[in-house]
Amino acid sequence: MPAPPADLYAWHARPGAFERLMPPWERLSISSRSGSIHDGDRLVFRIHKGPLAITWEAEHANHEQGRRFDDVMVRGPFASWRHAHHFLPGSDANSSVLRDEVSYALPLGAAGRLLGGKAGRAAIDRMFDFRHERTGRDLSRHRLLASPLRIVMTGASGAIGRELVHFLTTGGHVVERLVRRSPGPGEIFWQPGAGVKGGQIDDASMEACDAVIHLAGEPIAGGRWTEAKKKAIRDSRVEGTRLMARTVASLKRPPATMIVASGVHYYGDRGEQELTEESGIGSGFLAEVSRDWEAAVAPAVEAGVRVVVLRIGLVLSPRAGLLAQLLPWARLGMLPVMGSGRQWWSWIGQDDLLGLILHALADTRVRGAVNAVTPRPVRMHEFAQTLATHLRRPLGLRAPAFALRGMVGEMADVLLTSTRAVPEAMRQAGFTFQTPGLAQALAWELDGVAERR
Repeated sequence: MPAPPADLYAWHARPGAFERLMPPWERLSISSRSGSIHDGDRLVFRIHKGPLAITWEAEHANHEQGRRFDDVMVRGPFASWRHAHHFLPGSDANSSVLRDEVSYALPLGAAGRLLGGKAGRAAIDRMFDFRHERTGRDLSRHRLLASPLRIVMTGASGAIGRELVHFLTTGGHVVERLVRRSPGPGEIFWQPGAGVKGGQIDDASMEACDAVIHLAGEPIAGGRWTEAKKKAIRDSRVEGTRLMARTVASLKRPPATMIVASGVHYYGDRGEQELTEESGIGSGFLAEVSRDWEAAVAPAVEAGVRVVVLRIGLVLSPRAGLLAQLLPWARLGMLPVMGSGRQWWSWIGQDDLLGLILHALADTRVRGAVNAVTPRPVRMHEFAQTLATHLRRPLGLRAPAFALRGMVGEMADVLLTSTRAVPEAMRQAGFTFQTPGLAQALAWELDGVAERR
């Protein structure tokens, strides 16, 4: 591992480590958690397999500070399970060896070994291959920021926000969530509202934070865009960002950095044009929303805060977003080519997006608009074909543009718009994508396979 043993141990001991170690193809939910990795600490979670939910309760034991800990299954799907984590010195002061020792027994004795022994071992090997690769990747990313930050975040319960919280906390950063209910430990109250003076926020609790990450916004997907839905999309982004920027600007000790989510929809439908951050705004509802959304950061910029606006493309995650919605159709061999199929889709792997956000926090050269997309956008037809090929399924029938618009109205433009954005700002900042190619990214996000190309 690309970190000293003490750092490797600390990564495992911090909040978010369990979530980072769970493969994205597994559907898990945490029922309860007590403590961390010390003796007697417990974690109860559920593994969802179709309509079934299997409870797994683990207790930690044999903890040695900086050196090892075990987790032992108290109840769960195996007859027995013990997993010892060892953190050992590497070949030099900046490396370490992670050794996992797993002893387990399948249920049903000899019958279980006969029926599931080979498949069970293959599943365990696959899971640990993923765990080791992700741990190493995360540790490499976190070398960017040696000192921990205190970060205030909106949208922490969203698809990107949840994963970002786990990623940042395992790196040693403290993330305080802004919530719209009575806040608990590590939470700050906020309630965005419409109008110049709309909204409330507990600004005193934000004093002396190092950074603000603003991800909150009404989901774009989800049925037709009625006038009420369009208003919610616009207000949640524009008014929420305006409130946050004004609050940041008013603090006695404002943060050094503010990162705000926007979208590549800023560019509108641009056909074959390759789009950098300097390409200018397009037309259409989402482009106009993005324009006002990005303009709302002005108070923070004027106060001297380094503001980074992320124009995020299609985020590849099997758990949320467009890919999660397309996967059931693709697995049935019914994934359609939408419209002409020639429209460009700008995308980014979820882990690369998390790394890009960390880079934006660490690198003071990064400011203003940033295309948070891979350097290799693809046409919609190529996206569909690559996903179908990965799943070893055929493509479905073509879905004409008029049919999509007939089903979901104006929202179909999200799928039919051609946006060929490239990450020029992050290229200049020296950011390295771990999965720049679509086949490579799908293999990682869907199967945990780290293809090196």
